[in-house]
Amino acid sequence: GGFRVSGTGWLEGSQILLPEKAIPWKVKSSKDINFKSLDPVVSEAERFKILIIGCGEEFTPIPDELQQDLKKQGIVLEWMDTGAACRTFNVLTVEERPVAAALIAVK
Repeated sequence: GGFRVSGTGWLEGSQILLPEKAIPWKVKSSKDINFKSLDPVVSEAERFKILIIGCGEEFTPIPDELQQDLKKQGIVLEWMDTGAACRTFNVLTVEERPVAAALIAVK
């Protein structure tokens, strides 16, 4: 139902994680993910190169239009289930890679 993020404690619900901050994300399922729902990420795209999206408990197909829209903004999309997305985000953060994440909370 949420995420434990270093330095910020427990964050309830889905979250967008950017360098230095977390933003609550109203998305509840992968069907809700679209370019508009990622406005907070796109507006700060110059700060990172990779966007990891955790699409929920199970992997779902990547919406083609979303991938193309993000590519036009210079964002590389990595789409995976939320558990894998959290692990990948942690590894890339420790490596000090420029990364952001949009994570759907799972129960």
